[in-house]
Amino acid sequence: MPEMPFIWAHRGASAVAPENTLAAFQAALAAGADGIELDVQVTRDGVPVVLHDERLDRTTDRRGRVRGLTLSQVRQADAGGWFHASFRGERVPTLQEVFEWAGDTVELNLEIKDAAAAGAVLALLRFYPAARVLVSSFDRSLLRRLRRAAPRLDLAVLCDRRFWRGALREAVRLDARALNPRQDLFGAVMASLCRQRRLRVYPWTVDDPAAMRRLLRQGADGFFTNDPAAARRLLSASDVAGD
Repeated sequence: MPEMPFIWAHRGASAVAPENTLAAFQAALAAGADGIELDVQVTRDGVPVVLHDERLDRTTDRRGRVRGLTLSQVRQADAGGWFHASFRGERVPTLQEVFEWAGDTVELNLEIKDAAAAGAVLALLRFYPAARVLVSSFDRSLLRRLRRAAPRLDLAVLCDRRFWRGALREAVRLDARALNPRQDLFGAVMASLCRQRRLRVYPWTVDDPAAMRRLLRQGADGFFTNDPAAARRLLSASDVAGD
């Protein structure tokens, strides 16, 4: 039997809960997501936390660069009230809290953007050897350093450039697990080349059901979505499951 497409919840179920919070991650699992995508930043005192932006401004009630703040200061921020009053009091989670929550059952896709985040992830993983982790980045030199430091770590190359074959070649050189392209770059040719090289391919970020159908029919192994409930309904429909 062919494997079912893999649903990555982009920053959790961020269509219905504040992104990159435990509330969004729990909602994603309840909606039927297979894995959680999240972003890692590092505080001034070296603690990895889960936040997309370098600054708190957009998704909390506080301001400032995460790198310039201590964990205690970051934890004072409300990361839920901006989304809806019912989420007021949600905090920026630490990566350790997410590892504790996920255990060895929930797969996590950690996007990293700099060396500090990469180092913090590797350091924390030593204490969570059973964690199911895929580390992704746009920064290919950073991924190369990660590969040298952790030969068995699952990696994914993020791609947002029109000339995507270079990213594909880099994924092969890295012995990466996946190529994660922007959805408009994906097509049957990319799918075929990835399949030949035993690379999974997960386009991002897809919320429109028609786009989901197109990606799956062209050979995507799954996709990233803000709305895993809609994706699960789609995969349960006969016109997709029967393809």
